[in-house]
Amino acid sequence: MPARAGAAAAAVMLLVAVCAQAAALPRFAEAPEYRNGEGCPAAAAGVCDAGLVHISMTLDAHYLRGSMAAVYSLLKHASCPESLFFHFLAEEEGGGGELRRAVAASFPSLRFEIYVFRAEAVAGLISASVRAALESPLNYARNHLADLLPRCVPRAIYLDSDVLAVDDVRRLWETRLPAAAVVAAPEYCHANFSRYFTPAFWSDPDLGHRVFAGRRRPPCYFNTGVMVIDLRRWRAGNYRHRIERWMEIQKEKRIYELGSLPPFLLVFAGEVEAVDHRWNQHGLGGDNVHGSCRPLHDGPVSLMHWSGKGKPWDRLDAGNPCPLDRTWKSYDLYVSEDDSAAASSPASGPALSSSWSGSVFSW
Repeated sequence: MPARAGAAAAAVMLLVAVCAQAAALPRFAEAPEYRNGEGCPAAAAGVCDAGLVHISMTLDAHYLRGSMAAVYSLLKHASCPESLFFHFLAEEEGGGGELRRAVAASFPSLRFEIYVFRAEAVAGLISASVRAALESPLNYARNHLADLLPRCVPRAIYLDSDVLAVDDVRRLWETRLPAAAVVAAPEYCHANFSRYFTPAFWSDPDLGHRVFAGRRRPPCYFNTGVMVIDLRRWRAGNYRHRIERWMEIQKEKRIYELGSLPPFLLVFAGEVEAVDHRWNQHGLGGDNVHGSCRPLHDGPVSLMHWSGKGKPWDRLDAGNPCPLDRTWKSYDLYVSEDDSAAASSPASGPALSSSWSGSVFSW
C-alpha cells in the first residue's frame, strides 16, 4: 500500500510539473511568411540536401521569447529563407510537445527539428559559476551538436537565444574553414585573455601558458554564442571529450569561473578561424552581475548579441529598456495578457502592430 501511495504521489507531482511548464509557456503571434527570391536553390528534399543552411539553437521555456525573435530576424533578412533549416536542442521534458507546437504555430512553414538533450549527460561535470543561469545543463548542449544532428549535416551555425540578425545569415554560413580549423567565430584579441582563468590555472606548472603552446596563433577570447562548426572534423577530433576533460580538471582544481565558455577556450583558443566582428556585436546584456546598458561596438553590424545578465525582454517588461532593446522589440512575437484581451474584443481590432500579419496563439 505505501508503495502504491508513493507511486501515485510521484505521478501527481510529474503531472503538476508538466502542467506548470505548459502554463508557463509564453504566447506568440504568427510571424510573416517569407519565400525564396530569384537565384535561390531549388526546394530541399530533406535535411541532407546540400543547398540548406543549418542553424542550431537551444530551446526552452525560459528563453523561448528570445529564440522566437532570433528565428524571425534570421528569416526576415535571409535571401533564401526557405533554405534555412533549424536544429533546436531541448531538454527531455519539453522537447517534443509544447515547444514544438509553439514554434510550428508561429512559423508554419519553418523547416526544423527538435533533438532531445538529456541533462544527465553533463550534470556531473558542471561547476558552480558566477551566475546561476550559466550553470544550466542546456548551456552545454552545443558540445553535443555533432552527436545529435544527422551525420549528413556537414556544418552548422550555432547561435545563442539572445541574438538578433540584421543581415543575410548565408554570408556567415559561407565562412571558409581551412583544413586546420574546426570552429570559426569572431575573436577579440584586445580582451584580457588571462582573466578567463583563475590565478591557480596560470601558476600551475602543468597548465597556464603550456596549454596554448604550439597553436596556430596566440590565444584570444572568442564568444561561443556565434560559431560556425565543422561537424565532421569535430567528430573526427573527438572534441566533445576534449572539452569534457577540462570540465573534469575544473572539478579537481577550480581553474575558471565562467560556466561553459572557458572549456571551449582551453580547447580552441589560438585555433579558431577568425570571423568579422560584425557577426557578433556581443555584450549588449551588460556584464554577468549588473546587466547594465551597453552600446554597439564601432563598425558594421550583422548580428547583435545580448550576452550578459540583462536580456531585452526582461528590461522591456520591467519598463526600463536600454536603447538597443527597442530594436529587439521590433522582432518580438510575444503576446502579453493585455494584447490577448484586446484581440478577443470585437471592438478592439487586432492586437498586433501593423508590421505583423497572422493570428495570436496560446499554448
